[in-house]
Amino acid sequence: MSHSRRIGVIIAAAALLLTATACSGLGRSTVGQLSFRHKDSPVLLNYSNTPVQGCHRIALPRGATNVYNNTLVDIILYRTPDCQKPEGAEGIYVATTLSNVTAPVSLPWRSFSVVH
Repeated sequence: MSHSRRIGVIIAAAALLLTATACSGLGRSTVGQLSFRHKDSPVLLNYSNTPVQGCHRIALPRGATNVYNNTLVDIILYRTPDCQKPEGAEGIYVATTLSNVTAPVSLPWRSFSVVH
């Protein structure tokens, strides 16, 4: 391999490394769409490109009773607005490309987090 070609390969590798390092600081987000609806409402609330970190409040006044996870990641649903699990209550796990509906007597979901 010639000297100039070797230097070109080193420069290309360094540029690729710098690009990858710069992009790693960007926040990752879900790919696809999460849809929420309350059983008595015609309103369908959609979230796209949701950050994978943190707790996300479901912005429906009465919460959500139906969820459609059309993303490439799994989510956990909570009945509290801050992703807290009250004593004896666990979050509901909804895998990618699946949906879930609450039981008629249970409370609606108020927030969710992304499994990453």
